[in-house]
Amino acid sequence: MDRSGSPHARIASWLPHKPWQVAVLALLGLFVTGVIVLAVVAAVLLPTLPPVRDLSEVELKVPLRVYTADGQLIAEFGEEKRIPVKIENVPPRLIQAILSAEDHSFYSHHGVDFLGIARAAWRNFRAGGTSQGASTITMQVARNFFLSPEKTYTRKLREILLAFKIERELSKDEILELYINKIFLGHRAYGFAAAAQIYYGTTLDKLSLAEVALLAGLPKAPSRDNPLTNPQSALERRNYVLRHMHGLGYIDQEALDRAVSAPITASRHALRYEADAPYVAEMVRQYMFEAYDEKTYAGGFHVYTTIDSRHQRAADRALRRALLEYDRRHGYRGPAGHVTLNEPVEADRLDDALKDYRIVGDLVPGVVVATEEQSAAIYTQDGVTVNLDWEALSWARPHVDENTVGAAPKVAAQIVKPGDIVYVEPPEGAQPGAANGGWRLAQIPQVAGALVSLRPRDGAILALAGGFDFYQSSFNRATQAERQPGSSLKPFVYTAALEKGFTPASTVSGAPIVIEDANLEDEWRPENYSRRFFGPTRLRKALALSLNTVSIRLVRAIGPSYAADYLTRFGFARDKLPRNLSLALGNASATPLQMASAFAVYANGGFRVEPYFIARVEDARHNVLEQARPLVACGDCPGSAVGARTPGTARAVPTAGGQESTAAEPPQPAPRVLTPEVNFLMTSMMQDVIREGTGSGAKVLGRRDIAGKTGTTDDYRDAWFSGYNHEVAATAWVGFDQASSLGRGEAGGRTALPMWVDYMRVALEGIAENPVATPDGITKSYVHAETGEPVAAGDPDAIEEYFARGPAAAEGPRTAEAGTAEMPETGAPPVPPPSDNIREKLF
Repeated sequence: MDRSGSPHARIASWLPHKPWQVAVLALLGLFVTGVIVLAVVAAVLLPTLPPVRDLSEVELKVPLRVYTADGQLIAEFGEEKRIPVKIENVPPRLIQAILSAEDHSFYSHHGVDFLGIARAAWRNFRAGGTSQGASTITMQVARNFFLSPEKTYTRKLREILLAFKIERELSKDEILELYINKIFLGHRAYGFAAAAQIYYGTTLDKLSLAEVALLAGLPKAPSRDNPLTNPQSALERRNYVLRHMHGLGYIDQEALDRAVSAPITASRHALRYEADAPYVAEMVRQYMFEAYDEKTYAGGFHVYTTIDSRHQRAADRALRRALLEYDRRHGYRGPAGHVTLNEPVEADRLDDALKDYRIVGDLVPGVVVATEEQSAAIYTQDGVTVNLDWEALSWARPHVDENTVGAAPKVAAQIVKPGDIVYVEPPEGAQPGAANGGWRLAQIPQVAGALVSLRPRDGAILALAGGFDFYQSSFNRATQAERQPGSSLKPFVYTAALEKGFTPASTVSGAPIVIEDANLEDEWRPENYSRRFFGPTRLRKALALSLNTVSIRLVRAIGPSYAADYLTRFGFARDKLPRNLSLALGNASATPLQMASAFAVYANGGFRVEPYFIARVEDARHNVLEQARPLVACGDCPGSAVGARTPGTARAVPTAGGQESTAAEPPQPAPRVLTPEVNFLMTSMMQDVIREGTGSGAKVLGRRDIAGKTGTTDDYRDAWFSGYNHEVAATAWVGFDQASSLGRGEAGGRTALPMWVDYMRVALEGIAENPVATPDGITKSYVHAETGEPVAAGDPDAIEEYFARGPAAAEGPRTAEAGTAEMPETGAPPVPPPSDNIREKLF
């Protein structure tokens, strides 16, 4: 029976009989099966892919950035260094280099280069490993933003699917912009703009062709090809990118040859900051971490401080200059180290000897390479040799102790010798690496200091220098160093006395005094700084000369408890104020910031403002999250009477919906803590401190609208000067972190005042003199220069004095006699008498 026409026969005739036919059919079957499997897998995975719009709107892990009030960058904090850049601001040469290195067909494929994948798979198969990848730029964006780094087939498939999705929903330029800002390029640099700063210390538009090619070659292996850790590998990768750019027609042969022959010039650069205020930056970091926790370092916050960059530079310079001047007065402690030099001296050996030393403040480490009779040559860490003449060396008398220095040197060899590692101070304004004249021998000061200034009308911190060098010691002395204010506290004691009815013309005995008090010592014999004693002395003169014996009698007259309570209205902590007569000599605890804030009360007319340093906080898109609403000194505002309200806070407050309110909000009036009359009298008295008292060094400023007070503590442990005019209130402090004597004669007027003067010289530039207006409640009369008693205008000993109108002024000035607690008749509550265990003895 012929079965050729049967169905089975016909089917059999269709089946492949030849080997090649079987192979083709098998491949076709595998392909169809693969497509079906891929379709199923895609159907399962597609719903798990993130929305692409999340990709375009994702917040990069941008560091916290801190700025001055005038917009200069102070610092940034974050694990990832990132500087976002728009695609239109990316140099075309960089884009060409990136495409050449990573994905030359980027603008023609649809997210996945299948031909490239096949080529890479074949080469990997032949190499027996994964010698070559085939990820497009789009696939790298997908992987970096959304996918884990694990190497699995599922992850790769999700990467491919997400790449297709990204290509459908974003433009090529949007994808490339994400890549340029996201990709990791080694050494915590994320994105090409950050890498340009870290490796070359510049911006993208200033990179050379060779530098562009090096950065473009980093994404493939940022560790292996890193120019800092593996310059040879980086060179090879860079040249590969350059040759590929040439092959694609982006550069000509001449440009290729020039770039290939260029050396590797990359080096580690910190992000360049426009303003130097590390102590303030750390204050901001701590505040932000408390407020925003883990978001602080990756949320891209922009924090604008109240710091004025010009003021800050002046404060840093003034503090460093003051500490170096003190250090020179107390002699040279010797070199920081020593290295044996060979002949001839090799620069490599010198560089190696200096590598573990760092610039501290402005002081540059160097090695003495030669000395002559009265000069020395120093090879500095900047790689230049500077010459120190005798003027730069001769100050270096040997340090013995805080009160003693050795004999003056006669030749350079008595100070330094070849091989000594020393620090040198560059001339002001010198650029790094400059070898011009003006350098001088220096040493890292062991003494510490701080300077802080406020805007009196609202408490904004204009400048804050917490030490000689933050990176040497991050302890912020401006805000953390609680020290005895010494005589700087006297103006507040005198103010309390004026409130009790004393006047600037009131006389108080300046005679010697001995006090027995179980709360102090068995027997206390306070002295004046000059070791001189005075008879009855007007309060104005006593404050100008900072007479301790007068201050003690004054506190005894008004009562130590009353005086301590009164001082709290200036912001002093109640528990840091002693309730005994030692308060008269400043035996309390306060930081430089608290002192500046207290003196700001006088500067603004009698209002208690709160210091603040954050003006506003913005998110990564510059939406305002917090806006400071400081208390403002406002004599015309409701509730500005003395004692009308309790001081509030000047901290930044959240804004509605994260946006800055456009409605004009009335200022928050600061509480008035002094009457205009008392405030005027105290400012007038502190102007005499400068005109004819312990602060006379400030007269070099040539201004009549400044006032202030020196401060020196027992055994010269602390030196202060606090002063102000209507626009700036500033405090300068000098002392050792571990309290010890600064040395004989190191009083506030010698040690701290020059720092204040140097700062205020800059701070007051362009500010017109504005003498304090005389309040309506003030009158002027003639008094005797010695007794303070009213006299006729023609009396040869007559001087003019201000008085507050009232019963006390009408009756003339009163006195606080030695050994009594009698008060002027002002209607004020009676003052409690001194405790029974206190008695006064007169010599």
